[in-house]
This record gives sequence, C-alpha cells and structure tokens, in this order.
Amino acid sequence: MPRLVITPGEPAGIGPDICIKLVQEQVPASIIFVADPKLIQQRAEQLALDIQLDIYNVEDHVPPHVAGHFPLIPVKTEKTVTAGTLCKENADYVLQTLSCALDLVTRGRFEALVTGPVHKGIINDAGIAFSGHTEWLATRTNCSLPVMMLASNELRVALVTTHLPLNQVSKSITDERLESVIRTLHADLSTKFHMTNPRIRICGLNPHAGEGGHLGQEENNVIEPVIRRLAAEGMDLTGPVPADTAFIPDSLLDTDAILAMYHDQGLPVLKHAGFDHAVNITLGLPIIRTSVDHGTALELAGTGKANSSSLQAAIELAIMMTGRDE
Repeated sequence: MPRLVITPGEPAGIGPDICIKLVQEQVPASIIFVADPKLIQQRAEQLALDIQLDIYNVEDHVPPHVAGHFPLIPVKTEKTVTAGTLCKENADYVLQTLSCALDLVTRGRFEALVTGPVHKGIINDAGIAFSGHTEWLATRTNCSLPVMMLASNELRVALVTTHLPLNQVSKSITDERLESVIRTLHADLSTKFHMTNPRIRICGLNPHAGEGGHLGQEENNVIEPVIRRLAAEGMDLTGPVPADTAFIPDSLLDTDAILAMYHDQGLPVLKHAGFDHAVNITLGLPIIRTSVDHGTALELAGTGKANSSSLQAAIELAIMMTGRDE
C-alpha cells in the first residue's frame, strides 16, 4: 500500500482542521502526519471531532490507515497555538515538520510528501527567508529549477515563473529557463503521470502572443525558437498561443497540460474551474510532492467550516503518482 507523509502546515491556519477531517474517513494508504500532538488534540476538541492519536517515531512501521486514527510523528510548537492567530515564534516549527517529512521521503521510508498550507509572511517575519514550499524543497533536494503545476480534473497548468513581481517576469523568461521548464514538464508528465507523449500548449507572454512582434518581442526572440527546437526532437508542443484563448474548451481537447509564463496568467483560470479540489504539484524534484491549492484561511481555522477536499485530492494524486493506485 502506498506510504505518504503529510505536513499540516501553519499551525494557526486550517491545515490541522483539514487533516483532522481527512482521517475521519478511510484512506487507501499508510499515512503519517508530522505535527504537535497537543495542537492536534486541542483542535480536534475545538472542532468536536473524535480522533485516536497514534504516536510513532521516524523508524516505526506505519500500518494502513484506519478511519478515526491520527498517526503522528511528534514535533512540538514553541508557543501554544490559538486558531486564527499567527505567532512568529512558531515559524521554525513549520520548517521542522517539513524537514522531518522530507527526510522520511528521501530515505525511502515513505513514497510521497503531501503538504498543507503555510503562511510565507509569518515565516519571513520571524527572520527566516522563505518564498514558498516549491523553492524550499528545491534547495533541500538540490533541484536547480523546480516547476510548479496545479491540476484539477483534466486541467493541468504549469508555470515558467512562480513567485515573482510582475515587473521581473519578462527578464526571467530566458532561453535556458524556458527550455529547462519544458523538458521537466514533459519528463514528469511522461514518468510520474504515465503519459506516452504528453501534449503541451504553451502560452505567449504578451497579449495576443505578441501580435507578430507589435506587442512585444519575447515570443519572437525566446518562446518561438525554444518551441521549434524542442518540437524538432519529437515533443508535442503547440504555441505560443494567446493566453486569453488558451483555456477555451476546444483548445483543451487535445491538451494534456498548459504552460503559462507567470503565476497569475494561468492559475486564476484553474482555480476558478476547480477550487477546493485542485492540487499543487512540484515537478523536477527527485521525490513526489503534492499539496493543497489554497492558503491558510485563518478566519476559518477552528470553526469547522474548512473544506478538506483539496487535501483529499492531493492524497489521491500522490497515490496515483506512486504508480500503486490499483
């Protein structure tokens, strides 16, 4: 049975809530959480949900999940957690849980990492440079260029650039970066998503994909040459296409993934189509990593209103990516 390790993320957010909700049902895998047991027990009581905490250490065998049980490797928070209230003293706790979970996967104890939402701002407020899970995992696994992709049902959207100010996007789309991202996307769709010859539709950067150079030269100078070169190797690539028509239903019929040039070019469409059940995947890593597609939703923490469907989808996708989802 697949073995997954899960980090709830920011302790004051809805990460603990959705994990507690998740374990109420059967999960077709061996799962374990890395979290503070006191936090989990207190939040379960706040949500009026019964759980059985099962404490393990990092070398223990973890059996298949049983509904109502919360298997856990303990890592303590620095300060007592209040649902909905950030505390920068607990920022290092978030990174400790990630470090423990990543170690379990890289050592082969577990097959995939599933992450809950973190709050980048409070981690930076604590004096820890942190731009997101994607970049942190890339550094820790010596991955030079990770690729962020979100997936919802049959729609998959990958990004050439991720968490950058808009005024830095154009200069970041270099020949070398674009080629590397396309190669990573193609390789992981082939191996981790088990596609024979993935069909990738690539957006232009500018309106109307540059309008033949009248609305920008990035398409002429970078995007088109890279597409031609990789298509000549046999990759099934289409583009650059105008982003405003890339997502229409007819275009998606022969598309396995869309490659957007920047964060807000592609992700608003995907989240509109599949919020609450979309999944964030980091491609290019030597491990399988999936995540929820939403933030910490502090205002919902402890209220019982948080929806766990994105976490459920992230777990289902991680199981599929292990290749043992039968």
